[in-house]
Amino acid sequence: MTNGKIVDTSVWIDYFNDVIDNRTNSAADFIESNELYLLPVILQEVLQGIRNEKSFLIIKKAFLQHPFATYNELEMAVEAASLFKFLRSKGATIRKPNDCLIAVICIENNFMLLHNDKDFINIAKHTSLKIYK
Repeated sequence: MTNGKIVDTSVWIDYFNDVIDNRTNSAADFIESNELYLLPVILQEVLQGIRNEKSFLIIKKAFLQHPFATYNELEMAVEAASLFKFLRSKGATIRKPNDCLIAVICIENNFMLLHNDKDFINIAKHTSLKIYK
């Protein structure tokens, strides 16, 4: 479908805490180049971690200015559950089931994923998930 980029919550946390590294620099580049797509689940994860109401509103407004990936929610939920079971059969237990949802949406939409989460490394070993390096 597209060659967009998804930035996982694990990178956004560093980004909003002013960590400067290759991942946060890449996230900034995606924003500037209009390659960034968002997922509702990532929006939720990021926003629920913000304690300051002013920051919450600013970040919400900024995120809502970017395109969101479109997908069939029911189909992706079933695919995510199937992926979780498949990975477990391979000996890879994913700690956060939302990571399976993020992965299947990325795979389905041909998105590259920028992350800082070992679960995605395990997912990529057994699937066609594209990791941004």
